[in-house]
Amino acid sequence: MPTELDRIDPRLLELATQVSTATLTSQLQKRGFANTFMYGVVALRPDLRLAGQAFTLRYIPAREDLDPVETDNRTSKQRIAVESVGPGDVLVIDARGDARAATLGDILATRIKLRGAAGIVTDGAFRDTPSIRIIDLPTYAQGQNPYVSTRVHHPLEINVPIGCGGVAVMPGDAVVGDGEGVVVIPRGIAEDVIAAAYEQDQREEFIRDKIQRGASILGVYPPDEQTLREYEEWKRGHRPQRLR
Repeated sequence: MPTELDRIDPRLLELATQVSTATLTSQLQKRGFANTFMYGVVALRPDLRLAGQAFTLRYIPAREDLDPVETDNRTSKQRIAVESVGPGDVLVIDARGDARAATLGDILATRIKLRGAAGIVTDGAFRDTPSIRIIDLPTYAQGQNPYVSTRVHHPLEINVPIGCGGVAVMPGDAVVGDGEGVVVIPRGIAEDVIAAAYEQDQREEFIRDKIQRGASILGVYPPDEQTLREYEEWKRGHRPQRLR
């Protein structure tokens, strides 16, 4: 779990909910980060936006001597993770891309929601998926499966480096999701990337409006100096949200 000193300003995370994952990946590529978008992980609720910091849970393949028939809430790393996430956290689950059994179901998702977490991301499956879809919580998964987690997964560790959807995730990294999917932003550059992406999206909103009104892409996309001057004037009247 990130310490208070490691927390990202909530106002910046609010800006992140207004930025597309496409724009974020563009900004990350400009900084040399080419593998930040999770593959095969899709939104159960594309209408909800996700922005928070990674709280990680790592599963390994199940083995009979590791997983008792009845789960012990006091010792299961899965249950400890559920009772440890809090406001601003995204529970990111490394299920090794294995969707043959769920990583959690609707009761645990409800508890995570009530603890104030920002969302749940897994490269495995959910069970009780229809019920999870009606929880007002951003949730992302590779698939859905009615089998309980212990059929295939053993929860081994929390808040350790993991892989999810083919992407490295460190505890405290920024995790942002939209209807396209989930992108992971290394904690050390999160503020810079989110602020630059927000500015890029504002500029592209202006460009898109010009194109919709009949402008050619020549000199507009990408913008030349004249278009950039017009954009600066547009910003003064548009009053985009900024950090203070």
